[in-house]
Formats: sequence, structure tokens, C-alpha cells
Amino acid sequence: MVAQVLVLTSSQGISDEVVALVEQVLRDGGGQDLRPKRLSPDASEIAFDCSYPFKWTPISGIDGNVVAAADRQKHLLVADMDSTIINVECIDELADFAGVKDRVSAITERAMQGELDFEQAIFERVALLKDLPKAVLQKCFDERVRLNPGAAELVHTMNRNGAMTALVSGGFSFFTARVAKLTGFKLNKANLLLAAEGRLTGKVALPILGQSAKRETLLALRQAAGLRAEQTLAVGDGANDLAMISEAGLGVAFRAKPVLRAAANAVLDHSDLTALLALQGYARNESGTWHLPKVI
Repeated sequence: MVAQVLVLTSSQGISDEVVALVEQVLRDGGGQDLRPKRLSPDASEIAFDCSYPFKWTPISGIDGNVVAAADRQKHLLVADMDSTIINVECIDELADFAGVKDRVSAITERAMQGELDFEQAIFERVALLKDLPKAVLQKCFDERVRLNPGAAELVHTMNRNGAMTALVSGGFSFFTARVAKLTGFKLNKANLLLAAEGRLTGKVALPILGQSAKRETLLALRQAAGLRAEQTLAVGDGANDLAMISEAGLGVAFRAKPVLRAAANAVLDHSDLTALLALQGYARNESGTWHLPKVI
């Protein structure tokens, strides 16, 4: 028998009635030794034994993901930034200030769907930002960038429990540095927008940090910490995250494009980022702090 855990998460909350319904579905599907546990108002889990991989049948408004019972706690988190940790695509918002958002957003969408080469897409989009005042970057950050719900809790909790946390983006270092400071990521890496005389040049420094660089960063951090693949977690939303998602022990697609959803171990459409803690077995106490249960 294989020990598995079905984790139910939703920003709208998980009721006891839903948990009871899912327990019955598990039993009917051959699950044995069911062990339900409440993790938070927004998350519950049901550990079970089954001789085959259990397939989740979607329930409206709820994310259900099956993870292995072994190695649930991850010691490395590598996260995408735009539309994952934060609410926007920064390059699209900069393009809005430049008056070319429609053109840039169309390229961004195609790149995220995996329809365009990422490097070519970033060259094309950055070129459209030429002559934008560099001061607009801070204005964009202040007015447009917001953390997605649960981002700070996710990073702070993993840091507190000894994990390495890295924000690795195909976006721009101006933004990753500030978002990392807000959330607590220990490392941040991204592309550098070039500027001269107070204006963007329409170029980005080489080499481009794209899909392969994200994967290489995950592998390098894993090796440096002496971790196994099963002890790593990656999260993203677009095609540029595909390689790192596929390499991680737990690859999570967060409100993601189809190409990434198809490759991920877990898919989150209805949950905030604290669901990544629930997937690892963390529970939230009455004071709001996420913690790992003691092993007795």
C-alpha cells in the first residue's frame, strides 16, 4: 500500500461537510486507513493508504491535490515572481506608463502560454520601453505591485523552519529586490534593465535569465544545501517556469497557464499561497502562526 495525503484548500474555506464527502469518495475509490486532519479554516488533509495513485475529482471552488506522505516538508523554495508572488506582470505595467500596454501584454501572454521563445519575447517587449524615465520603475512598484495573499506567510514560515527561499524571475531585478525585502526571500535573481541618463535604453543585460536559468538555480541551491529532489518545492504560473517545476520534488502551478498545469504535481486555482504550506503538512494555530505538527 502507498501512503498518500489528499490536501484540500480554498480561500473560501473548507467545511467539515466537504471533508466528510471526500472521505466517502476515498473509501469508495479503495482508500484505506483514512486519517483526516484540520490544518486551518482554509485547509484540511486526509491521509490514506491505497494500492494505486488516487485521482482527484474536482469540487467547485476547492483545490484537491494528492502528495506523497514521505518527504512532505520541503527545505528549498524557488518561486516565480510576476503573477505568482505578486499580482501583476511588471513589464506590462511599465508598458502602461509608456503607452504600449496592449502591444506588450499580447507578447507576454503568448510567452506565458509557451507560444513564443522567452528570450526573443523579452527583447521585443523591453525595446518598446525605450526612453521611459527610470523613475517610473519606482512609481510602478508603489502604485501597481501588491503581494498575492499568503506570500509573506509562506516565505516567513519556510524561513523560520530552516528552508532556503529564492525568488527567481524572468522579470527585472528592480522589482525582485523590493519584493524579496517585503516577503523575506533570502535570495533574488532576475534580469537587469539597462538605463542611461535617467531613461531606459530599451535593452536588458545579458545573459537573459529565463527558463533554463530558473532550473539551474534550483539545481545549484539544491546541491549547495545537500538536498534530494524530493525535498524541494517550486511554484510558478507560466511556460517560463516549466523547467524548474519539472525538476522540483513538488512542482506547483499557481493560477497557471495550461502548459504549466499539465506538468505540475499540484495545481492551485482557488487557494492563496498558504496552500503551499498545507501541501507540506503545516497547520495554523489560533494565533495565526503556521507550524509543523510534532512527531510523537
